[in-house]
Amino acid sequence: MLKEFRDFAMKGNVVDLAVGVIIGAAFGAIVSSMVADIIMPIIGAITGGLDFSNYFTGLSKSVTATNLADAKKQGAVLAWGSFLTLTLNFIIVAFVLFMVIRGMNKLKRKEEAKPAEPAKPSAEVALLTEIRDLLKTKA
Repeated sequence: MLKEFRDFAMKGNVVDLAVGVIIGAAFGAIVSSMVADIIMPIIGAITGGLDFSNYFTGLSKSVTATNLADAKKQGAVLAWGSFLTLTLNFIIVAFVLFMVIRGMNKLKRKEEAKPAEPAKPSAEVALLTEIRDLLKTKA
């Protein structure tokens, strides 16, 4: 059973998938930082200093706090600003992945469009061609 598991784990697909998940997680962290630290502050500056991640709606009368962290301590809240930030994050990730895949497909099409070089004749064929040409010149 251990040998079967090792064979399964070492197949190319499983290892490729693991590498893809790790790179995807790292890429997601980079995009999350870009949204939280670059894009959302710019949007906040344009809209007059609004911080979307701190927008919420209290679902009970006991919620009187003005920031999300304190409001969550007081009771149930609908954190729609965080949802908006995560939605924007998803859209950016999806768009970047779309552009990467589009670029890869473009490169693949260019490689497929290149005409393949004709195969060089084998040594026997080349020798027979030389003999034929010599016979033509003597005749």
